[in-house]
Amino acid sequence: MPATATHVAPLSGISGRRRAEYEQPLNERMRTFMRLEFLYRQMLYNIEPEADWATRAATGSLLEIMAILGRGDVRSDVHKELDYHVENLKRYRTQPEVDGRRLDAVIRNLLSTRSDVDAAGTQYLQPLKDNEFLSSIKHRSSIPGGTCEFDLPEFNHWLRQPYDRRKLDLDEWLAAIRPVCDAVIELLWLMRESAQPTEKVAVNGMYHHKMQKDASCRMLRVTLRNDSPLYPEISGSQNRFTVRFLEWSTINRRAVQTGQDVKFQISIS
Repeated sequence: MPATATHVAPLSGISGRRRAEYEQPLNERMRTFMRLEFLYRQMLYNIEPEADWATRAATGSLLEIMAILGRGDVRSDVHKELDYHVENLKRYRTQPEVDGRRLDAVIRNLLSTRSDVDAAGTQYLQPLKDNEFLSSIKHRSSIPGGTCEFDLPEFNHWLRQPYDRRKLDLDEWLAAIRPVCDAVIELLWLMRESAQPTEKVAVNGMYHHKMQKDASCRMLRVTLRNDSPLYPEISGSQNRFTVRFLEWSTINRRAVQTGQDVKFQISIS
């Protein structure tokens, strides 16, 4: 799976400059969560603009989210993760160096999130699955260009409605998936915040890492300077992984592994 790059605030250890982050899930649950996060953020972004093309994109993201949520029991996985983190955080209450107020606030937030997931129920997707309008779009979406006007006249008529009218429908659909998707966002945020970055060097552009036998590793993040001409290619599992740093020049030339030693930061959670 290709790594996901994001740009965030400056970090000490990377020369005080802006950084580029590349994340990689190390198990199937995290892979599912990160894909949901990607699609959910995309949907939220495209709900706001009034353009019909944005509404079309938001609807497409919703259908992809439904496809992921419909495979396996994602809601149950979210619940298990919330329980795990709540119990894990409670253990820190006896540590004198821990900010008790902040810890309690995080635990309360996780408990509230868990309550929202519980309230959604096991059949939270059923109203969306039973929606004939969405089903017709889903059916045609597997065909290249299958949602154009002559294939789905009802969809295109809806896209021509005033933004406020479309927004009502989008908000209703969003309400069905919001508890689970918001919980996924919360869990991934917590995992990222809890991981401490460490400085590493990839000799000749290659870095190997083997996890401790009892370690529970589910996600890793590689950080480079934002102006670095390199990007990482990450492969591995919960037990070990490899990072190769590739030199990128243009889209017309294939990236190759650098022969230089590369300083970078890595966070494992």
